[in-house]
Order: sequence, then C-alpha cells, then structure tokens
Amino acid sequence: MAHVARKRFGQHFLTDDGVIAAIVRAIDPRPGEALIEIGPGLGALTQPLLERCGALTVVELDRDLAARLRARSGLTVVEADVLTVDFAALAAPMQRPLRVVGNLPYNISTPILFHLLAAVGSVVDQHFMLQKEVVQRMTAGPGSKDFGRLSVMLQWRYEIEPVLDVPPQAFEPPPRVDSAVVRMTPLRAPPVLDVARLSELVTVAFSQRRKLLRHTLGRWLEQHAPQARFDLQRRAEEVPVAEYVALAAETKTAA
Repeated sequence: MAHVARKRFGQHFLTDDGVIAAIVRAIDPRPGEALIEIGPGLGALTQPLLERCGALTVVELDRDLAARLRARSGLTVVEADVLTVDFAALAAPMQRPLRVVGNLPYNISTPILFHLLAAVGSVVDQHFMLQKEVVQRMTAGPGSKDFGRLSVMLQWRYEIEPVLDVPPQAFEPPPRVDSAVVRMTPLRAPPVLDVARLSELVTVAFSQRRKLLRHTLGRWLEQHAPQARFDLQRRAEEVPVAEYVALAAETKTAA
C-alpha cells in the first residue's frame, strides 16, 4: 500500500532523481563511516547512501515507515522523535564521529539544529535539506535582514555552506516554499564559552530588532557585565558573531 504523506509529521518526500544524485555527490559517503539519516521517509536518499557506505542508521518517527525500513538489509532503525535522540550516545559504540544527513521536517527544523548543537563534538559534518529561507538565515552575515539569533548560534560553532537549491517540484507532495541543501562543518577550534549564556545574550539582543542595543541589551549588560566595553549604539544585526562570542565569554566571568 502506498504511504500517504502525514501533515502532522511535516512529510514531503523527495522524488527527483537528479536532485537525489546531486545530494549524494555532495555528501560523498564512504564505507566505514558512521552515517546517520534523520527522517528517511520512503528511502529516496537512504538507498543510494546505503549502496555507498554499506551500513546506515536512520531516525524515523513514523512507525509505518520505520517498519518498512527495518526490512532493508544494512539499516539500523531508531524509531523515535529526533528531538529525544542522544546523538553523542549513538556515536559512542561506533567509535568514530558521526556524519548526519537528512531532509528535515520544516516545521521543527530549527529545534533539530539546536538539538544537534549539543552533540557537535561527536559530529564530522551535517548535510540537511531545509527551507531555503532557513538556510539564508543560517548563512547570513551582519548587516543582512536575514542575520539573527539562528545565524549567531550556529556560526559560532560551524562553518556553514549552501550546497544547492531545490524547487518544490522535486517533492511529493510539493511544499509551498523553496528548499535548499546546506553543509555544516564543526569548527576545529571553537571559542570556549557558556552556550546558555550566549543564547541568553543573543535572544535579548534580537528581541527588538529595530531598536538600538542600548534599549535592550544595555539593560541586560548592566546586570551581567556592567564593566563590559561594548558599542550599544548599533542594532543587533550590525554586530559580528565574534563580538557576541567575546561578550558572552566576558559576561560568563562577571556573572
């Protein structure tokens, strides 16, 4: 029986063979690598990845799809909500860092990206299909209207590179938005900081984007780091990632 896409799971199945081949080339999986696919769905990417690497772990919430996937040789199926999966624990028995891929459900793509941030030390790279607007926000630089909390919270820890654009017609059913594939590579020597403090700082900074930071972050700094030298006569989107990171490190010692 044909599987009907379930709206509650945000299911849009990739069907374009050309796009599938391009994504697999970008990932370039090799035998022996610890590859994990999030949301394999009907297995459009799963099969060519499996043919390249020989073994693959998939995380699938839909129990009907998970049952189908278990019938395939070489697959380890984790039937779970991806937001509950401990990726660092998955990496431990494999004794090598993970390569994570997937066509992420667009309705929860940002929470998934933040969830994976907690396991970044166990990851080699990540290749994800996302809403194109989200990829633009992930890769945006200071001064761009797309630069925001998501940009800062990912760029401080990853090198992020758009790989290819994907039109709605490549899916069944077609989403109402354009899509894109992005590559995320963890930085080898990231700054040492309190991630929760950076998140709090950036959330406050971008809480009222149109106002100067003295009206938002200024009050926060008075409490957490009154001695910090930081130009508050700017808007949040004008501040480079490195300055947010440096300020987070300073407020950590001052708290």
